[in-house]
Amino acid sequence: MRLLSVALFVFVSFSLSAQDTLRISLAQADSLFIQNNLAILAERYRIEASRAFELQDRLWENPNLFVEISAYNGTRGKVLDVGQQGQKIISVQQLVYTASKRNKRVALAAESTRMTEYEFFELIRALKFELRERFFETYFLSHTIQLFDAQMATLQATVAAFEKEYNRNNVALKEVLRLKALLFQITNDRTTIQYELLDNQRELRNILQVEVPISPRIDSAQLRRYRLGTYTSQSLQEKALLSRADLRIAESLARQAELNYSLQKALAVPDLRLGATYDQAGSYINNYLGLSLSTDLPILNRNQGAIRAARSMITYQKTLENAHKASILNEVETALRKVQEADKVFESVEGSFAAQFELLSRGIYDNFQKGNITLLEFIDFIETYNESIKQFNRLQADRIRVYEELNYAVAEELFK
Repeated sequence: MRLLSVALFVFVSFSLSAQDTLRISLAQADSLFIQNNLAILAERYRIEASRAFELQDRLWENPNLFVEISAYNGTRGKVLDVGQQGQKIISVQQLVYTASKRNKRVALAAESTRMTEYEFFELIRALKFELRERFFETYFLSHTIQLFDAQMATLQATVAAFEKEYNRNNVALKEVLRLKALLFQITNDRTTIQYELLDNQRELRNILQVEVPISPRIDSAQLRRYRLGTYTSQSLQEKALLSRADLRIAESLARQAELNYSLQKALAVPDLRLGATYDQAGSYINNYLGLSLSTDLPILNRNQGAIRAARSMITYQKTLENAHKASILNEVETALRKVQEADKVFESVEGSFAAQFELLSRGIYDNFQKGNITLLEFIDFIETYNESIKQFNRLQADRIRVYEELNYAVAEELFK
């Protein structure tokens, strides 16, 4: 693991120094996320703080020391007379918990620490889903931007050629303006997509804690792994109930409610204070030694209110736990249906859709320049082509997103 971290650091350092963008794979993005994300680093400190509180609850109470000395001996006329003929009282007391209060507090603190660890895993789950969503969306948006850039470059050359022909009175002004309007529309569409891409880049940089834009590196094999296979609704729901950290949190809160109820009942039992006293000359004999035992009398306050509240909290947390289980089952079922719907739509689009459109696009430009098709036919095709490719890339991004949503709902890497 240490070797992997060093290799990743060297790779990132080289990438940052060599170029303006950081080209990384999904696996490298996941590693950077775990290593750099400040929210995760902060959560680790919270776990350490929770463990420190647990340690504190294991400690015994400090003994109490009481010392009383003679301020002035009127018989002898001596100030602070604490010698052999003077007077001093020394008393020591130790609080002793009854009814296993200390062990119950430790058990409650330990369960609180476990819940903090579950919250850490839940944070990773949520941030990882956002990372994956932004990563793939950035990849497909970048492809759309590349398409628009190529389209605009070709169209700008076409507009320039038409302007020359217009200056020679070979084409009408309306044809030049119509081409410029098309170029303006494509430019605006590209700007809208670029804004969305910049928002994604901002979130990716925040999650990965890097200062340069991220360029996702994805191959076709990586995209092909997103296949539902033999997973069923029941098997996925069972996995989710075993893997979801937020369900563990709900279960931990229910256990804490039970532990707190046990502690509140124990608090109704009075504690003991054991002590020893030495009195040099103030008792019925000199150099008196005595033992003491004290406790509160549970007459007025038997912790009734806290016990009743703790009992109600058990029912409350159990109800929330059951509701959370039902919510998880519904979440998994919904995510599965989204995947099935996305696959159905994706499979309805022929696999060579984009390549065929690209080939046809080059043919359209050639035929338009040769005058084989009209300006209106050319513009109609370009608008249809751009919208279709944009929607196709959006479809691919949405499909990966719903698969990652299923990963998120089950809290497992299902498609490796």
